[in-house]
Amino acid sequence: MKLLWSKFSPMFRRYLISYLIILMIPQIAGYASYRASIEAARASSIENSLKSLNLGKEIIERNLLQVEAFTRQLAINQELYRLIADPKPLDSYNVYGIGKMQRSLSMYSSTNEYLSHFFIYIPNYNVIITPNTVYYRPEHYYAANAMEGMTFEEWSENILKKPHFNEIIPLQNYKREISSNLRTTAPAITFLQSLPLNSFNKPQATIGVLIDEDEMASLTQHIVDQYGGWTLVRDANGEIIFSRGIEEAEAQRLAQNVGNDSNEVQPIEDGRLLISIHSDRNGWSYMAGIPEKALMTNADQIKKVTLAFTLATLTLGLGFGLILAYRNSAPIYKLLSAFREQVSEPSGKRRNEYDFLASHIHHLIANNQSLENALNEQIPLLRDGFIKRLLTGEFYTTRELEAISSQTQLSIENSQGITGLLKVNGYASLDSEETIQELGVAKLIIRQTMTEWNEGLLMTDWGTDQIAFICPVTEMPLETAIRHCESELSRLTELIYKEYRISTTIGTGAAYEVWNDAGRSFDEAKQAMEYAIHMGADELVRFEDTLKENEMYYYPIESEQRLLNTIKAGELEEALRILDQLFARNFEERELSYEMAQQFIMELKGTYLKLDEPKIKHDDSFAEEYKNGVTSIQITDSIAALRGKFKRLTEDMCKEVLRKRSSTHADTVQEITCYIENHYGDANLTICRISEHMGKSEKFISQLFKEHTGENLSDYVERVRINAASGLLRESDQTIDEIALSTGYNSAHSFRRAFKRVRGISPSVFRKMDN
Repeated sequence: MKLLWSKFSPMFRRYLISYLIILMIPQIAGYASYRASIEAARASSIENSLKSLNLGKEIIERNLLQVEAFTRQLAINQELYRLIADPKPLDSYNVYGIGKMQRSLSMYSSTNEYLSHFFIYIPNYNVIITPNTVYYRPEHYYAANAMEGMTFEEWSENILKKPHFNEIIPLQNYKREISSNLRTTAPAITFLQSLPLNSFNKPQATIGVLIDEDEMASLTQHIVDQYGGWTLVRDANGEIIFSRGIEEAEAQRLAQNVGNDSNEVQPIEDGRLLISIHSDRNGWSYMAGIPEKALMTNADQIKKVTLAFTLATLTLGLGFGLILAYRNSAPIYKLLSAFREQVSEPSGKRRNEYDFLASHIHHLIANNQSLENALNEQIPLLRDGFIKRLLTGEFYTTRELEAISSQTQLSIENSQGITGLLKVNGYASLDSEETIQELGVAKLIIRQTMTEWNEGLLMTDWGTDQIAFICPVTEMPLETAIRHCESELSRLTELIYKEYRISTTIGTGAAYEVWNDAGRSFDEAKQAMEYAIHMGADELVRFEDTLKENEMYYYPIESEQRLLNTIKAGELEEALRILDQLFARNFEERELSYEMAQQFIMELKGTYLKLDEPKIKHDDSFAEEYKNGVTSIQITDSIAALRGKFKRLTEDMCKEVLRKRSSTHADTVQEITCYIENHYGDANLTICRISEHMGKSEKFISQLFKEHTGENLSDYVERVRINAASGLLRESDQTIDEIALSTGYNSAHSFRRAFKRVRGISPSVFRKMDN
């Protein structure tokens, strides 16, 4: 190997060693990044598992709160109160009262999945009422819903007769009757509450809610399905509420041995991590055992990809290093040989190849005037290229920087300053030659204005509508000089707009203190420009401004629900207020990162898409137009454009809701008027009677009729009757008493008073005048 290595020229060896060193630096950095990614993936998986477990806990507790609320509602139910407190009526079974109570309970079973099976025991009648039936003897209910390991007498004594206050019996098996000859075992948690709520001795009623284990366990089942682990919930006494994916004996052991620390993560046997959350509300502990292998799935993927990528880059890098070392050293070696053939060197040790070539090339250039002229002609291009390389951070050594700067005749004495990017606004679409020419003129004017302000400013075109610049500063301290420079740049944007009506936006990076750091500063300036474009700014934006971003956007579920409800109700003013509040919270009070802003806009789009669900019936043309409007919202739009689009969607949907409501209400008013015209002769035609016919409340139909006609409903009924009576007075020979009865009045006296109130004269005078 040593012999083979010695066959290569010294220049080739130096090139190859340099490339190998450069190749190893990113490999070392990549390994460090890989280790950090592994830990981040593991921590992220654990955090996601904790969030999933905590979400299941919150839903379970919310449903349990609804069960408690259900018992409190029953505690104030007048029908139930009469059954448990009043003396028995003559009908000892009170079939009507108990049946009515049973029918009123049926609606509760649909409000909460935990209320699908519950019972109410009323000692006053020794009866058990469920949403589906009435058991006039508790023995019959127990026969169909027997608790395993407990006789009826024990069940009656411990469940029905003892007082309970928000008591939960841990998981028990119930023998439930599916059909007359088929029974099944169903594990369930039992929630017990005595009535009245302050019953301390002998309760007057007992409410029992049987919550199926599957109803609770389904909220944590996804942890078992996703990771192949197990979940377990126990109460404050160590009793198991429910479990999934774990043997009963193991569950009992963990339930007794694990502490009550909140958000605890600890390793256990079998290579698992135990994740537990303690509830401060009821003392329950929610636990999940997740194989650490499952958590490290993402990390293993990272490991495989990193290993493959590392081997590939090493192989390719070594190959490229050999090729580039030969490619770069061979011409120099040939050039060196050519020089040595023409120039005699002094005897003794040879000088460094680079020094040898540099000295002779410099001599040749110094004696070649034509070459110097050619180089002078290329200075503007060299300067432009030098500035671009400086901004992209392509200079690695100060010697290289000084050498090229001397060729471009640019001074690099001031090694500190700031970099920036100036964008000419209003030229997003360059679709014509005139537009391109106009943009070129605008950039030329800006360059001249900036050069007049600071001759030491280094500028180059960056893209079609942007100018990159470097602003060296000499004043001390540096912070003061930078602020002064930024202030002057802001003044220049105002001056350019005032003098030439050219709108510009400037993004600046943080200060650099050495020239080799200018590339970093320019990367920050580009980020500041991206942030300014996204925010729609037309002024100077510093990179520090983009760092003042909040971690999360503001969009709580309560705000979404309020927004949905107000739009569905057609309340445009309130809906716009909520929308403005959301935009103010997220884009005025907060400075969201671009990713967070994207997520917020996607969430808001999802909210507006909910208004286009099939169950909300709209006209096909409007539904299609509305859907296209939501789809047209792009996350890359400016904040002002996004606000305007969401505002238009809100206005369109509210108008559609009001239009549909107006149409529906008009049909309702029409139905009311038809009913009145067909039944005005009925003396019992009242607002109450009309509301019963319409199936709506008296207050609703009165307000609706008033809004659409401008007339009170009672006045309209009276007007219809008087109009009919007027026709009879003109065209018939009926007496006033007969006309009064046929038009819905109980007496001629009340008819006369009503007729005079409407017509201004009595019925008899009206008949005489008409005749």
